[in-house]
Amino acid sequence: MKMLIIEDDKLLAESIKDYLKDSFSVDLAKDGEEGLYEAEKDIYDLILLDIMMPEMNGYEVLEALRKQGISTPVIMITAKDGLEDKIKGLKLGADDYIVKPFFREELLARVEAVLRRSGRLLDIATIKYRDLTLERKTKRVFLREKEIFLQGKQYDLLEYLISNKDTILTKEQIFDRIWGFDSDTMVSVVEVYVSNLRKALKNYGYSLPIKTVRGLGYMFSVEEEPDEEEKA
Repeated sequence: MKMLIIEDDKLLAESIKDYLKDSFSVDLAKDGEEGLYEAEKDIYDLILLDIMMPEMNGYEVLEALRKQGISTPVIMITAKDGLEDKIKGLKLGADDYIVKPFFREELLARVEAVLRRSGRLLDIATIKYRDLTLERKTKRVFLREKEIFLQGKQYDLLEYLISNKDTILTKEQIFDRIWGFDSDTMVSVVEVYVSNLRKALKNYGYSLPIKTVRGLGYMFSVEEEPDEEEKA
């Protein structure tokens, strides 16, 4: 899962990242403006958002995100524990609050609770789509109990597409989600991987319902019927 931490306290941000790195892929933003820019990509499963920051405060970032229709769960990090501050954040669309200083175990518990409520935390070990089964922990893929061997980030791409069925994902979203915005690779790698993923599954007699949305990106369309090879 992918998380964005918007926090101007570098030591705190790095500490949280280090603690959560085994469970999440974590990106950092050092102020409100940078955080808003990254959050607008809409590729994150959760945002940890500090309130008191330079450029833009946390309330302004959250308000801007919700006005754009970005529903990514947000936990606000604050040194204030006043009721008015909490109510303000919740009214703007925050999902939870945590007050500094806090125990790391409490933060993880709140993160998991928010993800569970939002439906983004998949407690199940596998993802299924028709005859495909994805084992999330081992990153193995099976077609009717026969294992399919995918290379590199092909598994990550397949899981991301299936997890966002009937949703248009731009090439930039896919790139930032899977390769990371600080990657030295070019966005064009997405086209290469989508093509190779299609070919990899086709070699096993399975046609992936990935639609190319011209000028935008791709969509995993569940309405598209399997071809004759897939039905066999």
